[in-house]
Amino acid sequence: MKALKSYGVAAVIILIVALWFVTGVVLKGGNGPHDSEFSLVSLLEKDGGPITDAVESSGFAVHSHQQEGVHDPALTIAERNELIAENGGSVRVVRVKSFHLEPMKLEVTLRGHTEAKASLAATVETSDIVKSVAVREGQTVQEGDLICTLEGGTRQASVNQAGAVVIQAEATLLKAQTDFDTNQALREKGLASDNSKAVFSANLRAAESGLEAAEVTLKNRVDELDNTEIRAGLAGVVQGPIVEVGTLLNFGGSCAKIIQLDPMVFVGAVPQLRISLVKLGVPAKIRTINGQNSEGVVTFVAVSSDPATRTFQIEIEFPNADGLIFDGLTAEALVDMGNVPAHLLPQSILTLDADGVLGAKAVEDEKVVFYPLDILADTRDGVWVSGLPLAVDLIVLGQEYVSKGQAVQARFAE
Repeated sequence: MKALKSYGVAAVIILIVALWFVTGVVLKGGNGPHDSEFSLVSLLEKDGGPITDAVESSGFAVHSHQQEGVHDPALTIAERNELIAENGGSVRVVRVKSFHLEPMKLEVTLRGHTEAKASLAATVETSDIVKSVAVREGQTVQEGDLICTLEGGTRQASVNQAGAVVIQAEATLLKAQTDFDTNQALREKGLASDNSKAVFSANLRAAESGLEAAEVTLKNRVDELDNTEIRAGLAGVVQGPIVEVGTLLNFGGSCAKIIQLDPMVFVGAVPQLRISLVKLGVPAKIRTINGQNSEGVVTFVAVSSDPATRTFQIEIEFPNADGLIFDGLTAEALVDMGNVPAHLLPQSILTLDADGVLGAKAVEDEKVVFYPLDILADTRDGVWVSGLPLAVDLIVLGQEYVSKGQAVQARFAE
């Protein structure tokens, strides 16, 4: 019984092998996906024969399901698609998604540096030896704070003398006014001649002029004395070099330099293609190389370009109340220039046409259409592009396997 069972199993195996031998397919490498397939029967009968006829008539022969020539490696995708259509192949299915025109926030990044809005030297308006210095380097001062003082010399004495001259001139004016009033009263009573008026009037005018001159002299003497105290002309930070006590300063010399850090200014350059978009008052975000941030507005746009770079200088003023942003730091400014209409697309749907032009493929009237695109901005959310209609159905899956003008069946993606 066991022998009978073993013979039966062997017979079944032999039958299966025989069927595979006459109906199976073998592969020979190097001839492409279609030309590499050969039936085992063809190896025995290259030009056909009784075995081949028997296998064909049995209906068990295995045939390649590939259409003739479709997978020739030398063919392009477009040529394969045309061959599929000629051989009665089915229309390719692609996934599409609708995209609409949206407002894209147009922000331009400018590179430049920070700059103090004002830098003023504490200069002297007289000449003398430095008596004292009231500040140190890096100290914050307010407008009017004392920076240094000079020796007074005889300036105080000159002020006192000029003051005495003013008092004397006032007394002279008072006497001249009294004499003029007395003469006028006498003339009204007929006790003095009319010719006497000219003399008293001249004396009165001379006294008035004398007082004015004395007051001017006093003011000059006071100013000369005040000039020995050099004060800050603006609020800021004291910058060296600072003069030393005992130094002789002449007219125009400097005790120290004061840098105004609040507000600050960002100075950058705008490309000529963007200059028409920049307007005064446009908001901007400033970020320095050391990570400090601030926000400001455009306060100046040059009307002539740099001959070397063809860029236009721009200044953005921003607050710096804490003084953490210094003068001369490398910085970037993100300028908000409003919105422009564009389409936001995922990068995965971008493709190239036969000429290497970047674009996207859409389906219109059940045919593939190629739109060349210009990339406006690359963001985390996708790519902002221009060059598409107001609303368009773009291929999001299968765009690499279809060509312009090919008939396709579009199905909308979830």
